Amino acid sequence: MSNLAIKLLQLYLPLVGGVVLGWLIGGVLPKNVPAALGKFLFWVGVPISIVAFVRHADLSGPIWIAPLVAWAAILLGTAIAHAFIALEVHRVRLTSPTAVPPLARKPTQGSFLLASMVGNTGYLGYPVILALLGQQYFAWALFYDLLGTMFGAYGLGVVMAARFGKNERNCAHLTRTMLTNPALWSFGLALASRDIPLPAPIEFSLQKAAWMAIALSLVLIGMRLSQLSSWRGLPHVWISLAIKMLLVPLILGYGLQFLGLSGAPRLVIVLQMAMPPAFATLILGETFHLDRDLTVAALAIGSIGFLFMLPLWLWLFGTANG
Repeated sequence: MSNLAIKLLQLYLPLVGGVVLGWLIGGVLPKNVPAALGKFLFWVGVPISIVAFVRHADLSGPIWIAPLVAWAAILLGTAIAHAFIALEVHRVRLTSPTAVPPLARKPTQGSFLLASMVGNTGYLGYPVILALLGQQYFAWALFYDLLGTMFGAYGLGVVMAARFGKNERNCAHLTRTMLTNPALWSFGLALASRDIPLPAPIEFSLQKAAWMAIALSLVLIGMRLSQLSSWRGLPHVWISLAIKMLLVPLILGYGLQFLGLSGAPRLVIVLQMAMPPAFATLILGETFHLDRDLTVAALAIGSIGFLFMLPLWLWLFGTANG
């Protein structure tokens, strides 16, 4: 068995196992359990993980590239999605002048754009990066997520959702949610305390708690996927996923070589770009009354599709090719 196959097997067993476990128990547990687990991870689990892993992460090198590429990926995905919407609406109106193209509806356009913009670089990105590349390169994934995806989702994403949907009065609330995100504050705490030694039992407990939070995040993904029931709007879902999970990572992944980035750091960034749509897209879609069917289908199909896409990214951008 090749080294790549062994590495994938070692990743897929806990990754798929955690999600499947969440899927199974999510169907029998009370409906409020995933929300409670999500709040626990948001306020406690993820901040602990960030503090624990940043203490051992390598912050040397041009790590500032990660959030810059994150924003480039968000903007490129948005631009390609905008262009596709315009072309699709024009094509349908040429062939059927009386027809109303699905992508002519503002709520559908909003969900299509959000699904093409931001990925699940936290709950899914963190465990994938840690399993494949270890804590040494975790900071690259963290910078991409906190300074790229989070501000992209609750910054530009809010603007887009408000433009194409309704309920604009919630913009201020979502902005406060972004600024008070405990992950952001724990990131600052982790940076400030990196050089402060901790007693061995505390350090050990911190690491164990961090890995437990990562495992629970996989279970949470399964729980949330078990509650998704709508699969309509599939043609547009496939296009948005192709933009988000294929075109953007390919274009920018090869473009990173012009910045002198290769090896493990480039692989981390490519994997973060290739993540399926973020659950934040569902939050924004429900808040601003966008096309929930498209959003839900994109989350479900994207999460499953990532497992099939991962070998491609390891083959193209694995450290052996760096």
